[in-house]
Amino acid sequence: MAAPLSDGEKRKQISVRGIAGLGDVAEVRKSFNRHLHFTLVKDRNVATPRDYFFALAHTVRDHLVGRWIRTQQHYYERDPKRIYYLSLEFYMGRTLQNTMVNLGLQNACDEAIYQLGLDLEELEEIEEDAGLGNGGLGRLAACFLDSMATLGLAAYGYGIRYEFGIFNQKIVDGWQVEEADDWLRYGNPWEKARPEYMLPVHFYGRVEHNPEGVKWVDTQVVLAMPYDTPVPGYKNNTVNTMRLWSAKAPNDFNLQEFNVGDYIEAVLDRNLAENISRVLYPNDNFFEGKELRLKQEYFVVAATLQDIIRRFKSSKFGCRDPVRTSFETFPDKVAIQLNDTHPALSIPELMRILVDVEKVDWDKAWEITKRTCAYTNHTVLPEALERWPVSMFEKLLPRHLEIIYALNQMHLDRVAALYPGDVDRLRRMSVIEEGDCKRINMAHLCVIGSHAVNGVARIHSDIVKHSVFKDFYELEPEKFQNKTNGITPRRWLLLCNPGLADVIAEKIGEGFVTDLSQLKKLLDFIDNKMFIRDVAKVKQENKLKFSAYLEEQYKVKINPSSMFDVQVKRIHEYKRQLLNCLHAITLYNRIRSDPSKSFVPRTIMIGGKAAPGYHMAKMIIKLITSIGEVINNDPYVGDKLKVIFLENYRVSLAEKVIPAADLSQQISTAGTEASGTGNMKFMLNGALTIGTMDGANVEMAEEAGEENLFIFGMRVEDVEALDRKGYNALEYYERLPELRQAIDQISSGFFSPGDPGCFRDVVNMLMHHDRFKVFADYEAYIKCQGQVDQLFMDPWEWTKKVIRNIACSGKFSSDRTITESEAFPSGVERCSEEEPCLRTRSWGKRRKAPRLPPRPQPARACSETATDQSSATAPRLTRDLQLTPALPLHVAWPPCPTTGFRQPRESCVSSRGCASPRVQGRRGCCLPSQPPPNPRRPGAGG
Repeated sequence: MAAPLSDGEKRKQISVRGIAGLGDVAEVRKSFNRHLHFTLVKDRNVATPRDYFFALAHTVRDHLVGRWIRTQQHYYERDPKRIYYLSLEFYMGRTLQNTMVNLGLQNACDEAIYQLGLDLEELEEIEEDAGLGNGGLGRLAACFLDSMATLGLAAYGYGIRYEFGIFNQKIVDGWQVEEADDWLRYGNPWEKARPEYMLPVHFYGRVEHNPEGVKWVDTQVVLAMPYDTPVPGYKNNTVNTMRLWSAKAPNDFNLQEFNVGDYIEAVLDRNLAENISRVLYPNDNFFEGKELRLKQEYFVVAATLQDIIRRFKSSKFGCRDPVRTSFETFPDKVAIQLNDTHPALSIPELMRILVDVEKVDWDKAWEITKRTCAYTNHTVLPEALERWPVSMFEKLLPRHLEIIYALNQMHLDRVAALYPGDVDRLRRMSVIEEGDCKRINMAHLCVIGSHAVNGVARIHSDIVKHSVFKDFYELEPEKFQNKTNGITPRRWLLLCNPGLADVIAEKIGEGFVTDLSQLKKLLDFIDNKMFIRDVAKVKQENKLKFSAYLEEQYKVKINPSSMFDVQVKRIHEYKRQLLNCLHAITLYNRIRSDPSKSFVPRTIMIGGKAAPGYHMAKMIIKLITSIGEVINNDPYVGDKLKVIFLENYRVSLAEKVIPAADLSQQISTAGTEASGTGNMKFMLNGALTIGTMDGANVEMAEEAGEENLFIFGMRVEDVEALDRKGYNALEYYERLPELRQAIDQISSGFFSPGDPGCFRDVVNMLMHHDRFKVFADYEAYIKCQGQVDQLFMDPWEWTKKVIRNIACSGKFSSDRTITESEAFPSGVERCSEEEPCLRTRSWGKRRKAPRLPPRPQPARACSETATDQSSATAPRLTRDLQLTPALPLHVAWPPCPTTGFRQPRESCVSSRGCASPRVQGRRGCCLPSQPPPNPRRPGAGG
């Protein structure tokens, strides 16, 4: 006899939360067939899986369009302060599933696709990652866009539409090989070109000073074509815009070549102009002053500022004729956030427009510029800070060089007045660095041209104030702030870990999705046996799923009961993947020395890309793969230890590995990692952290309690003390036998028998030139890993610590970062309205379609498509767009005579029994025959 069901299990059986409405499913299915037929011009007999993906993407996009247009109309009507987030990187990843989650469509789409005999997960896997970023900086920008839309802020992301994103990584014989990421090869269903807003961007030329003012003449012009991508908030009707610029050559480019008859050469030369948006520069945290990169930085800034000023001048209803002529209120209506120094040219460019074009007084223009711009610093590594040669500026942007010189003179005059006779301070604080090659320090330019400067974790902000910008902090301490980074819980919990989201929602409700601090309520359930089992079960399911993925993709079998020990991030010396390698070798040597001894089975996974020109990072990848080759094929080791390099780490792969991880490695040298956001993602998804007191680890330890993380190694003050004393790697090598054995194995060719000298450079760096002091933390790291093993053998206590970490991760939401940020003060109003018709949970387990569904007969396929289309003629489509209950409620529908609600019948609580007559044969009881008049409303492109 079956055991009686608990109350909770009974509630689960009869719960209807998250079940898609039949009408929604039918509508999705009909729209899918319509797009397959009319948009892709295919039927089910010839359609490919990619066609099915595009049909689904267009179906989901249909639900965005009405909201998108109405959101922009709303902004023009309300005229709120607008936020402009300028970044050369937006690491968006895939869009389909994120959009379905935020619109509450996932269950309806899942059911509709299942009924069509397809598999939603398989269609999602077809989508290309939008890899327009290198790592944390670009992914942070993407999280911020999601948060600003969810918070209902009038916000815009501006960047470059790179034709080729971050390269695809292949591992060939253990070495990284780069392949171009042609992510637009099959088209992008989410973007909309806006040629009507194309703008000119000028380069080169010369400067003329006349009595009427200054003119920049004889320039070379490149056109900036905007492509808009919708960014939906979570169930709040707000859809903001990310506008990416693509470089286009003007039709009269190189006209002289045409005139002498060299038509072919002139057309080919157009590529030179369009190269500006061709490829994303890989980030190796080492600045290289390439002219194309400077062109990219000015290109995005110049186009964006023209667009911002056009929008500022425009009337409330979107008329493109200038209305505002005074710039007095510009800082009250515009906030520009500079994501690192890449958009730093916004400062001289805004000055140029205000002074040269708009004829604003210089001092007034400078005041407006400073009040408008704010700057986020992302690195403390001196070699990563941008320093452009003055000679390059003089050739490429001559007017901007003049403006920077003038601004620097004003700044130095002020410093000299406050610190008379302190010549060394003037040298340290100058924007222009003197030397054999004069350079412009872009970080200094950002500091003097912004009203706020922030670091991205408290420890990082302290280093910024007391080290990197110490002199500037002493001059203007009120300007410097901390804004600890965050992540969006929509993508990094609901989307990637729906099982855990479900378990949490069962206990505390669904409010945590938009207020992550509510996770604190989970502290009440730390000792709840049922909750502990549920959390452990979800983790094991995620591990089994990822194990199957690894076996399919990497042809390696792993033990799903082993500890999943994960370090995924860009490959760089300061992130210390080498310390992880030394631990793997140490474990291997211990197993080999006593194979019969009991060991905690462990699967070490390391992933990340090395910048193509970064030799040491590529050597680190080769070392990891070589260690894995030896360990994974050693019969004495078996399932006790595996080392796997995760090829081509990207957003979509992170969404798979993070929910499956048991241990998160955040082991950078203290004082080198600005913040890190991967650490937050792992914490939210139930992995425990082993790490140093660096970046956001410090605040994670404060929130959860240091005893609930595995903290080891030197603090910042210890690193500084060791620098003063002098770091001697040989001392640790001679004192620690296991370390010496590992280094000797690497240098002797144990892991590279075909090329014994392969890792000579790695060993030489570790022994003689290691700025990041790997050996100094080795002993503490190995000891701490022993504590990890000990706790992992007690699943009950391990899971209790996991729950405490999840409960204390609420601080690390990007929603919180946005609400704290200086660029988004109280003057920025929220423009979203709650949507009553989307109350069901929009995540959950997927239905799997039957394999190899029978294809319909040709005649039937055509007739089905025709039937779907016959009820969806163009006027009906327009009506549906206007009448959908998911449109923003600020539209002034007349009140229902029965309920008094201003909303369409479909979302009206009495829709089934409403006595109101239909209006001109339409379905709603509350709808006028035409939407209320609203002259000159802009579309989503405004």
